Amino acid sequence: MFQPDDPDYIEEDEDYDPDPVYIDSRTQEVDTSDDGGMNLLGDGTPQKTESEKQWYVVHCYSGYENKVRHAIEQRIETMGMRDKIFDVIVPTEEEIEVKDGKRRTVEKRVFPGYILVEMKMDEDSWYVVRNTPGVTGFVGMGNDPTPLRPEEVKQIMERMTEDAPKVKVTFKIGQKVRIVDGPFNDFIGTVADIDQDKSKVRVMVNFFGRDTPVELDFLEVEKA
Repeated sequence: MFQPDDPDYIEEDEDYDPDPVYIDSRTQEVDTSDDGGMNLLGDGTPQKTESEKQWYVVHCYSGYENKVRHAIEQRIETMGMRDKIFDVIVPTEEEIEVKDGKRRTVEKRVFPGYILVEMKMDEDSWYVVRNTPGVTGFVGMGNDPTPLRPEEVKQIMERMTEDAPKVKVTFKIGQKVRIVDGPFNDFIGTVADIDQDKSKVRVMVNFFGRDTPVELDFLEVEKA
């Protein structure tokens, strides 16, 4: 499955303005000096075109995913590309985090710095997406944009529509945590094991002068 090469991202700057310039590729000649991710022939046409619409991964400036998505959608309208570019999404999922004993649900980007575009790949559609301000290129093998496999798309979509939000883990093995719920409420212990699949953590608590392992849900502990 597609994995981002940079899991870190920064918050979006609301004042960010990539200064977009909309150019109709049908009246402009493609600049082949920097193909930006597609292997072009000397006359500016792609070596390979896809007849069916598929999902492609587009790399953009981290933290500006929503702004780039909006810019692509504007270019689709401005340049009349609705018959070739069908959907643009920023994969997100809901996540619960615990801080100061309080829970809150936040929206987290699944792949910071990446967006997904459903499109029929040809010279025009590639040009519209690739030359959107904020886009740095398509993800692919070599110079050819590579579409996601159907099972990859299915997995991403299912992750976005999961009913139960994931719990954000803010602690690691060996770290001191405070228990915030249950019979050991307000005890301080040390994380001994983390089970991501079951959302469980085992904490060693000093109870009656000896270390005792206690299994807890992620939501029952926080960093001390």
